[in-house]
Amino acid sequence: MYRDNTLVPAEATRLLALGLLMEEPMSYAMLAQTVRGFTSLVVGPSLDLIGTPLEVLKVEGLVKTSEGETLSLTDAGKEEFVYLMGSNLRAPVTDMSKLIIAIKMRLLRLADQTTKIMQVNLLVDIYERQLNRLLELKQGYSTTAGQFDNWLDLDIKHTTEQLKTYENMAEDMAKSVA
Repeated sequence: MYRDNTLVPAEATRLLALGLLMEEPMSYAMLAQTVRGFTSLVVGPSLDLIGTPLEVLKVEGLVKTSEGETLSLTDAGKEEFVYLMGSNLRAPVTDMSKLIIAIKMRLLRLADQTTKIMQVNLLVDIYERQLNRLLELKQGYSTTAGQFDNWLDLDIKHTTEQLKTYENMAEDMAKSVA
């Protein structure tokens, strides 16, 4: 992990692999194909993401092999999943942070309620900061001609919609706890 308790790329793929195995045991080949497919669709092919062999999960005792070479989580693997799922999220939103957000949203239903609430609140915070950054950019660097303003307006609109989505999630989770 980085110093700010955010995931490095290898930990992002580890979280995805552990979460997929938490959902259901699968073969090594299926796990590798699913992890590679998901990450490639979110951020495109990336050497940072394919460099960590899933075989390390067995060596570290996070998964075990059962009949027919099917992988399943060990108790240590479940603990590692909880630990990684509780990591911070980083702003501004980059391709790597989008991947981590996608992985966490994909696996959020597997987390405990406290982690779910914390992760959604982190997303609200990140998108509030992202929106403020974009608005400051518009205020300080807006032009009267060219396509920069159109591009910036589109990014502001998209970020505003994402923020509203996460605020609604946070509100729904708060209601379900009350």
